[in-house]
Amino acid sequence: QGNMAFAGKYEFEGDENYDEFVKKIGLSSDKVEMGRNCKIVTEVVQNGNDFTWTQHFPGGRTTTNTFTIGKEADMETMGGKKFKATVKMEDGKIVADFPNYHHTAEICGGKLVEVSSQISGLVY
Repeated sequence: QGNMAFAGKYEFEGDENYDEFVKKIGLSSDKVEMGRNCKIVTEVVQNGNDFTWTQHFPGGRTTTNTFTIGKEADMETMGGKKFKATVKMEDGKIVADFPNYHHTAEICGGKLVEVSSQISGLVY
């Protein structure tokens, strides 16, 4: 199990496929506009497998998720929905399944790279 150092403050630099993604996950249009090119600052405090992950939005709003790798935790989406998730560490990446998307985070070249992808609605 990799023990990557995630602690730090990371300033938003850019996003790709934002509009397409937020439409697919059903974010309301006011939240879509609020999030577009939003200069979010993500602050990560890490103590071993315990994390406090805070996103500071312009205007003073913050979202904080506190979790321990491998244990179920109460979480909140950027849209404000509450849910339970078990956050995992896979290949040095933090991995979590939000209600309607899969999220990974890793450190690349000193930068925090977060990827959210829609979970398919297909049932096998």
